Amino acid sequence: MRTVAIIGLGTMGPGMAARLARGGLAVRVQDTAPVAVERAKAMLPLARGVLDRLGVAVPDGGEGEVSFADDLATAVAGADLVIENVPENLEVKAAVYRALDPLVPADTIVASDTSGIPITELQRFLSNPARLVGMHWSNPPHIIPMIEVIGGEQTAPETVEAIVALIRRLGLLPVVVKKDVPGFVENRVLYALLREAIDLVERGVIDAEGLDTVVSWGIGYKLSVIGPMALLDMAGLDIYRSVSSFLNADLADRKDVSTLVTDKTDAGKLGIKSGEGLFSYTPERVAELQAERAKRLVAVRRALEGRE
Repeated sequence: MRTVAIIGLGTMGPGMAARLARGGLAVRVQDTAPVAVERAKAMLPLARGVLDRLGVAVPDGGEGEVSFADDLATAVAGADLVIENVPENLEVKAAVYRALDPLVPADTIVASDTSGIPITELQRFLSNPARLVGMHWSNPPHIIPMIEVIGGEQTAPETVEAIVALIRRLGLLPVVVKKDVPGFVENRVLYALLREAIDLVERGVIDAEGLDTVVSWGIGYKLSVIGPMALLDMAGLDIYRSVSSFLNADLADRKDVSTLVTDKTDAGKLGIKSGEGLFSYTPERVAELQAERAKRLVAVRRALEGRE
């Protein structure tokens, strides 16, 4: 693969583009929203700076160029891989696939960065579903090295293999998800944690700041070094069996969305993007948080890789 097209920028697109270009690929990006294009142009130098701090080397052939296309046809012309990164709405994605289908050869790989829509659902909108695969990056994509690879019911094995090979070529960590379940693996685990976290705050067991401290400096600190399955062995399966025998029955298992979240979203309090969510943010504080979190994520990754 030499040329990649990214359709839809959102929050992930600029980081994905920077990381793919650092791997020597030519990257063309396209978005229908001018504000998203301008934001991406501003974010690309920042992402490249983070990659420099991570020590991600430029290949012998040089770093690839990131260019911006005005329309879908220009973006995907001659692309070896097309990554769909539009909003998490099945109708929006379906429209993109229908428009994309006649523009690229039948053997061009199409990857979706969907966070949870089953790939099998998306395959209905392409004439050659065997070439569609899930390529789920983790945010921020230029820092987090793990990428989930998900085949749908009709995805060809060689399509999965090609994406795995590309991820390895970039020096990143491919994880093949064996069953196409909603949310795949990362988000299923994350949303199980978030459901319990929101429930504890909503019930007044702890406040939002205290919850974050418990998770970041308790289980989060451990899990960055020891995965959940290894942690079970470390603690002892007998201990897990004993505690879960009474604790599982008391954990949050609601099927709807908490009113703590719905009330705020209904009021337009969406988080950083609106200046208020569970916490309040000024523009200056948002910039500080972005810089601070990127710095810490870089430091953690370097430590985990043994490059302190």
